Amino acid sequence: LSSLPLQILLYVNGIYYIFYFLATLAMIIYKSQVFSYPDDFLAPDLAVLFLMAILEVPRLYLGFKGNLTEAEVPLGLSLGLTVGSVVLCVYLLLWQTYVLWADVLLNALLLSAYGLESGLKVMAIAAFVS
Repeated sequence: LSSLPLQILLYVNGIYYIFYFLATLAMIIYKSQVFSYPDDFLAPDLAVLFLMAILEVPRLYLGFKGNLTEAEVPLGLSLGLTVGSVVLCVYLLLWQTYVLWADVLLNALLLSAYGLESGLKVMAIAAFVS
């Protein structure tokens, strides 16, 4: 009953998130050097990025574990953590101090992956329950 498309998407999303984290961190450093980045806003933007990275590890682990063991609880917890990651991603997309076109592109792709992954998780949970 475990979902192969979900497993593949979790794997691809894990690899993409490493790229996303490094690219976003590099852009924040770039923006802090090139633009007049207020010191009061640099720390929250970095904190959101690192909090998102901290959430990503258990989110992916629980997703892998829940799908492979066909357990609803870990998959549901992963789905809940996905909601938190989406909120943080929307912050980086809309409300960080400076938003470049590369930020929009990276965050739009990540949000699309989160949406597709969430749909597959809901379908997998439904298959496990029935």
